[in-house]
Order: sequence, then structure tokens, then C-alpha cells
Amino acid sequence: MTPLRQRMLDDMQLRGLARKTQAAYALAVRQLAEHYGKSPDQISEEELRNYFLYLKNEKKASRSACTIALCGIKFFYEQTLQRQWKTFDLIRPGKEQKLPVVLSVGEVQRILSCLEKPAYRTCLSVIYGCGLRLQEGIGLQVRDVDSERMSLHVRRGKGGKDRYVPLPESVLPLLRAYWCTHRHPTWLFPAKATPGAPAKTTLCPSGVQRAFKAALHASGVHKAATVHTLRHSWATHLLEAGVNLRLIQLWLGHSSLQTTAIYTHLTRPAEEMAMVAINRIMADLPGVAAEAPW
Repeated sequence: MTPLRQRMLDDMQLRGLARKTQAAYALAVRQLAEHYGKSPDQISEEELRNYFLYLKNEKKASRSACTIALCGIKFFYEQTLQRQWKTFDLIRPGKEQKLPVVLSVGEVQRILSCLEKPAYRTCLSVIYGCGLRLQEGIGLQVRDVDSERMSLHVRRGKGGKDRYVPLPESVLPLLRAYWCTHRHPTWLFPAKATPGAPAKTTLCPSGVQRAFKAALHASGVHKAATVHTLRHSWATHLLEAGVNLRLIQLWLGHSSLQTTAIYTHLTRPAEEMAMVAINRIMADLPGVAAEAPW
């Protein structure tokens, strides 16, 4: 490892960035260096500008890929090299207004019922039942379950934030029954253990994702769903049931209510109730009905 790379890694640790973020940022800088075939501290501002044009126009990189590249490279030049280049003020991937895929309650139940292995079925049931991210679900520990308050303690979620989420009554017996199959002293979802020694890690995220994809296919649900879709669906279902948006924001761990508000665009009952109210309010408007040409 070069001293320059080590310095960037040290800077990211001092900033408190998550390990996955550190790896993504370091990869972005390495790809920049490989593109020009020289050390990144020898790259000029003009070359940096051309690199992002290359990502956009030739490589056709996605918005998320461009955003990661920008954040990682910007961190390296501004924090590690102390270069304040104006080019970074110009590079801003365009905002997307995509709505997430949402499953109905029935579709979620069909998918979960197609999971054969208890580890994956229980883990994905908890992820949906508590609105968790994949890493939050597989990283749950025995101490995180509070059966008295019926809540889960989510530790170091996105942004390093802790939070508590409600634990549904139907999920608690699932967790207890599965834990009794392995009785690991720490993890609720440990990796497969070797004989005579408890597992030192949790379930592999890619394994959970593959299990979900297989169950999605077997269920006959034809939607571009992922494990994260369970979290989107949970939030939408709560909102449709009349749960306060502010509560959902806290349980999801969103910093901004605006982020959570996207689910208001996905709730059919809310739109139907709004139309009923609009029609009732406007019913007595004066006017003469006329035959419309459309």
C-alpha cells in the first residue's frame, strides 16, 4: 500500500466514515489513477474535469456511480491533498425523481412463504416486520431484543445512528424459535458454524439477497424487487394504515421528513380518501353542467 493511499484511509477513519464508504471512496480514486495511468496526486484539475466527462458521456455511468466517484475523489483532493479545486463545484449528478418499487402485503407474504431455509425466512421476515436495511437485519444481536418494551435496538445504522423500532408481536416468536436452533451468545443470525466453535460472523449479505431473488421468482411476483423493497413496502403499509409520518421517519432513521415523504406518493388509500374529500368539498360549486367535448 502506498503512503498516499494509507494517508487517505487514515483521513477517512479520522472523519468517522463507515468501512463500506471508505472502500468505495478508495476504489473511486484508484479507478481515476488507473484511467490516466499515474498517481492521483499527479493528475491536473483539467484531467479531473475530463474524467467526469468521460464517466458521463462515454462510460454512461449511473447517477449513483457518478455520485460515489465524486464524493470519493473530492474527499481525496480536498481532505488528503488539501486542494480546493473549483471543478468540484461544477460536477453535480442530476437529481432523479424515481419512486421505489412497493409490494402489497399479499405479495410480501407470498415471497416470504417461498423461503425454505429458516435462517433466510426469519431474517427477511424481521427486515420487513421492522423496516430494516439488510445490514441492520443481519447484524442484530441477542441484546438488541427488548421483549418487555417490544422493540429492537438498531445499532449504528446509516450514518452511524442508533434507533429503536417497534417489534411486532408476530415477529418475536419467530426470532425466539430460530435462535433456539443455534443459541449463539451474540448474533441472532450467525453464519454457519464449524463443529465445536460458535460462528464469528453473521449471515452473508449476498446470500440473503440470493435467497430473496429465488423466493421472488418462485412466488410469481413480477416486480423488480430487492431486499430493500421490503423496507419501502413496510413504510408504505404503515402510512396506508394511518400511522403518523413523523413516527415512520424516526423508525426508518431518516434525518429529514422530506425523505420519508416519498411514501405519500405510493399510498393508494390516501389518494382515494383525498379524492373523496375533494369531491365532497367541491360538490356545491355553482355552475351549469354542460356537455363536455372530451
